[in-house]
Amino acid sequence: QVQLVESGGGLVQAGGSLRLSCAALGRTLSAYAMGWFRQAPGLEREFVGGIRWSNAYTKFANSVKGRFTISRDGANYTVHLQMTNLKPEDTAVYYCAADTRSRYSTYVPTMEASYDYWGQGTQVTVSS
Repeated sequence: QVQLVESGGGLVQAGGSLRLSCAALGRTLSAYAMGWFRQAPGLEREFVGGIRWSNAYTKFANSVKGRFTISRDGANYTVHLQMTNLKPEDTAVYYCAADTRSRYSTYVPTMEASYDYWGQGTQVTVSS
C-alpha cells in the first residue's frame, strides 16, 4: 500500500511564501505524474499544478502560474510545491496525488480521475 503524505502547510500573510512537500511512503511508487490540487470551503477541488516524472515537464493552473513552481526528488518520489506571492484566495486544503497509469502519455493530467493515489491534505491559510 502506498501512502502520500503532505507537509509544509500553515498560516502565512499575503505576499508570503510556503513550500509544500509530498512524500510517498510504503511500497515503491511508480508514478508517471504527480499533481497538486486544492479545495477551498464550499468549492470543488481544483487542479493547481503537476509534473511529469520522466522529463520534469510542469503545468499550472492560470490562477497560480508565475507564482507557484513544482520540483521533484526522483530518488524518493517526493515533490515540492513552492508557493510565492500568496494571496488570500489561495487559502485551501492542498492535496498531492499520483498518477500510476498514464505510462505512455506526454502531458500532465489535470483531472482528478487521472490520479489514483491521494494524500490526506494539508491546510494553507493566507491572511490579508
